[in-house]
Amino acid sequence: MNLSYAQVLAFLSDKDFSSFPALSFSILRNITMENIDPYLRYFGCKIGYDVKTKFGDYDGIFREAVAGSSELLNEDTDCVMVFAHLEGLSPYLTGAFTNLDEKEIEDEIARIEEHIPEILSGIRKQTNALVLWHGIEPIAYPAWGILDNMRVHGQRACVQRINDALRKELHRFPSACFVDMEACCCRVGYWNFYDQRHRHMSRAPYSPAALAEIASEDFRFIRAKRGKNRKCIVLDCDNTLWGGIVGEDGINSIKLGKDYPGSPYYEFQQEILNLYNRGIIIALASKNNEEDVREVITEHPHMVLQESHIAIARINWNDKVSNIQDIARTLNIGLDSLVFVDDSKFEIELVNTMLPEVETILLPSDRPSAYRDIIASCGLFDTLALTEEDRKRTENYRQEINRQVLKSSASDIQSYLKSLEMVVQIRLADNFAIPRIAQQTQKTNQFNLTTKRYIETDVTKFIDDGHSVIYLKLADRFGDLGIVGTCILRYDQGNAIMDSLLLSCRVLGRGLEDVFLSRVLSLARQRKCRQVIGEYIPTRKNAQVENFYPEHGFTHAGQTSDGQGTLYTYNLDNGFPPEPEYFRAIDSDF
Repeated sequence: MNLSYAQVLAFLSDKDFSSFPALSFSILRNITMENIDPYLRYFGCKIGYDVKTKFGDYDGIFREAVAGSSELLNEDTDCVMVFAHLEGLSPYLTGAFTNLDEKEIEDEIARIEEHIPEILSGIRKQTNALVLWHGIEPIAYPAWGILDNMRVHGQRACVQRINDALRKELHRFPSACFVDMEACCCRVGYWNFYDQRHRHMSRAPYSPAALAEIASEDFRFIRAKRGKNRKCIVLDCDNTLWGGIVGEDGINSIKLGKDYPGSPYYEFQQEILNLYNRGIIIALASKNNEEDVREVITEHPHMVLQESHIAIARINWNDKVSNIQDIARTLNIGLDSLVFVDDSKFEIELVNTMLPEVETILLPSDRPSAYRDIIASCGLFDTLALTEEDRKRTENYRQEINRQVLKSSASDIQSYLKSLEMVVQIRLADNFAIPRIAQQTQKTNQFNLTTKRYIETDVTKFIDDGHSVIYLKLADRFGDLGIVGTCILRYDQGNAIMDSLLLSCRVLGRGLEDVFLSRVLSLARQRKCRQVIGEYIPTRKNAQVENFYPEHGFTHAGQTSDGQGTLYTYNLDNGFPPEPEYFRAIDSDF
């Protein structure tokens, strides 16, 4: 990450944070980490937050986690970062390693491993915040030299064992993630990652370059947790997917293949295919003759991306702003879900000016060998879960385009909805559904009453605590759309509380919310609840559901305790809202 301390400070000095929501970070550490603060503020600003960072006492991780620290760990904390440096955890496993026998090594590892769940439990008792625990960096120069690789109890093997134990424990705790410091060190390079002089002087081991890379890695998790990741990549073709201009050079002369000079473009397409396999929508926006581009896609022997990978293409001579707008409109996703990639500075600046919600990536046309790493390192598409629905996303959007064709030919909306032959399933969550449910909370913005973000362990904890996690699946004549709706219903003293209620934007306008709400209310009554409490927390994107509760028979009941949301109540003696009659079947257990 080529981002200097001076650049960060200059960037921050020009920003007005008055309209940015705050994001509260607490850092527990056994090293000096204060210099990471400007980098955290920088990356927070990039996604629209004003980061406020509190630092725990030096070497106070265990005490603050286990004994408690209300200032650092509380209900207002958004993220807890743990920096447990190996030198502080065990001087024996670092400076005195060759003096240890196998039993002493095992005892030291066991001692460290025992502390991990105690610390995590202590943190979780005080706050539900996202926990980012930074793993231990690999030992570049182990004490036994090259013999270390031949020893079962080598120094590098010990580090790996501790990291493996840490990963395993983190998986058991809700909203707790492992930050791979080895990857950060690898990207920056060992000699640039550390500042040995400051390590000795002030126990501050990391260089500015390392701090920038660590903060960038942290915000991959935060972006995904906060639903700020992107869903769709829009690609130029000439000098992006291949070298040269197909309309001038012809299919046989463009640069694309496994050998240089075509190999950078081949590898770039492989990285785009990785995104496709992670559920990212692939779109094309190219000023070109459509026939020429189609010929490359279908006929070129080294074309990695095929028509089946591309959800939508706008290949014409229109300006790219219009084409990008049309792509978003056709896919029914927001412009802020898109990333536009081009090698033309003119096109990138045009989109930046006209469509500031769209993230852009300018590829250096003189360095195609950098294309793959630029996309791989951008961090814009990271998610905290991968589901079967992700893998089928392009197919689902292709089906949606077919639905729109049918809709345009229908005489009225009711006829269209009936012709879809929709089948709805509403179920309590099982292990199969949990990853998709967690992902929906992270990604859904428009029809989302509270916009609370959860990971898989959070969802599992709701179930383990006796609450109801409900999902809605939808299929129609064009295909199976999978899980498109989620409701989390908490129970408290005879009340059912709508913690979350959301629907995927691609199924809005079908009346699914009426069916879902009716069945959720039915479940609440089965659970002997007297009333259901709904909460609406406004965001920049969910204004369309502002009146959802009053429009469905709920009564206004004041503000939430923090004043950020509005409460509504529904008396279950009043029955349930009516369900539309155009569904082919509604299959529900309640």
